[in-house]
Formats: sequence, structure tokens, C-alpha cells
Amino acid sequence: MSNRIQKINALIKQEVGYLIQFDLKDPRLNEMISVVKVDTTGDLNQSKIYVSIFDTPEKQQEAIEILNKASGYVRKFVGKKLKAHHTPEILFLLDDSIEYGVHINKMLHDLNEDHEEKDTDEENES
Repeated sequence: MSNRIQKINALIKQEVGYLIQFDLKDPRLNEMISVVKVDTTGDLNQSKIYVSIFDTPEKQQEAIEILNKASGYVRKFVGKKLKAHHTPEILFLLDDSIEYGVHINKMLHDLNEDHEEKDTDEENES
């Protein structure tokens, strides 16, 4: 990935994060939405914006639909900040890496507790 695309991704991530938190006034959107990653194609045709949403799966899907319906507004906002000849099409996608990490952490915690209980039981039997 070129340095130019990395800079564009960083700018889009920052601006869209700001826009979601402070400018989009849809009451159906949860405050717990964060932009995790942005992937822009080399020709600036499309930017995939991965967002993490802390809510139920149904509400997450609804939020993605709301964000994608607002993609024209988001694109216009990003275009003003980007100052490029072409502003990429915006596509919002759900990123579940944070939830997956929490799930793995819980599994490791549970496994550790089971291991500690087993060690305590073996010590009590001795």
C-alpha cells in the first residue's frame, strides 16, 4: 500500500469518526460506534470503512444500513476534507474484531479459572 493511500485512509478514518460522533443526528445510532479501519483502493474508487458497534446483532445491522444510506452525505463531507480530484465511494462494513477479541479473552479467562479450580481440588485431596 502506498504512503499516499495510507494518508488518505488515516484522514478518512479521522473525519468519518468525527462525523459519526458529532454530526450524524440519527437517534437510532448508538454512541458506541467507532471506526476501526479504512481500506481505500489505489485508484480512489472505493473506501471500505470498517466500524465496530457495541450493541445487539440486530441493532448493529440496522446501524450499518443507516450509515450506508448516509454514505452520500459522508462522501461529500470527506471530499471537502480530502481535497482530491476524486472522492471514493463509501461503503460501511461491520468489524467484529473487538467483539471477537473479547470473546477469546473470556474463553481464556474461563479456561484459566477451570485450571485453577482443578489445581485447588488436587491440593485439597493431598
